[in-house]
Amino acid sequence: MTIWEAVAVFAAGLGAGTINTIVGSGTLITFPVLLAFGLPPVTANVSNTLGLVPGSLSGAFGYRRELVGQRRRVLRFGLTALTGGLGGAILLLALPSKAFDTIVPALIGLALVLVIAQPKLATALRARRARNGTTADRDGGWALLLGLLLASAYGGYFGAAQGVLYLSLLGLLLSEDLQRINALKNVLAAIVNGVAAVFFLFVAHFDWTAVALIAVGSTLGGQVGATVGRRLPPTALRAVIVLVGLLAIVQLLLK
Repeated sequence: MTIWEAVAVFAAGLGAGTINTIVGSGTLITFPVLLAFGLPPVTANVSNTLGLVPGSLSGAFGYRRELVGQRRRVLRFGLTALTGGLGGAILLLALPSKAFDTIVPALIGLALVLVIAQPKLATALRARRARNGTTADRDGGWALLLGLLLASAYGGYFGAAQGVLYLSLLGLLLSEDLQRINALKNVLAAIVNGVAAVFFLFVAHFDWTAVALIAVGSTLGGQVGATVGRRLPPTALRAVIVLVGLLAIVQLLLK
């Protein structure tokens, strides 16, 4: 790797760490860069996953204030994310790389619709519960657990726009502020990246130079993303989520 290639990979890691903390989809920055410099797709994918782990932890730490009072959710959802992430990592090595090419753009598109409609849908759900005399499950119920399990499996497999999926599910099924949901999303992403990376350590080949450069860049980016993301009002944050998601769909369709 030349000095300029190293600078490019570091910069990609910085950008990925920043966008992952605010929304997700940082893989859409780092993964193409690694491919452009000649890494095989699976090597690029697993090296990217391991390199982004420190960035995910950095982003979660940057949002630590918003995690106060969510310990039960972190434990419950974290176990679900760990299970799904490990399953997705296994699928990466077991299935052909084209397996999700058709479904992933549609999945992200559905997530974006949910993100846009989330305020109205949440209001409608609250009104329906009020009419029926029922209350919402504080932790989203089994529907949320199932959704998080599938989103985490996807994250362990590839992870592009994983954060968008998390935000759409959590925003729809939890009665919480979007910033607190974003903090929870960062923890779940860190768990998925972490368990997938540990699995890959035993069964896959890494480019350790790329891992190190992405790790340093994404760690710095995690702090930048936490600072910027926390200052965005809900409407602006939702707009950023939709923009990143649309870019993800375009890139996946054109690859």
